[in-house]
Amino acid sequence: MSDLVAHITDADFPQTVSQGVTLVDFWAPWCGPCRMIAPVLDELAGELQGKAKIVKINVDENPQVAGQFGIMSIPTLIVFKDGKPVNKMIGGQPKPQLKAFIESAL
Repeated sequence: MSDLVAHITDADFPQTVSQGVTLVDFWAPWCGPCRMIAPVLDELAGELQGKAKIVKINVDENPQVAGQFGIMSIPTLIVFKDGKPVNKMIGGQPKPQLKAFIESAL
């Protein structure tokens, strides 16, 4: 796991997404597709450093934020810009699509 992808909690969430572009990965350790996209998100965090943040929130440990955004399937990826959700993707995607998904908010 890269140091560039922070693990956040319900308590950290508002501050984390409040400024700039942030991709939030709603995931759980038991989710196979979540584990499959983790290395791709690590790579993208490095490539987009300084432009966008990538963070993960475990839906089992942090049900408040997951409930607030109606997360029913994981992985769900939501791009926030200055605290507002601007784009949402459910399920794993190849790296080029994930990168384009994040860059659409920059």
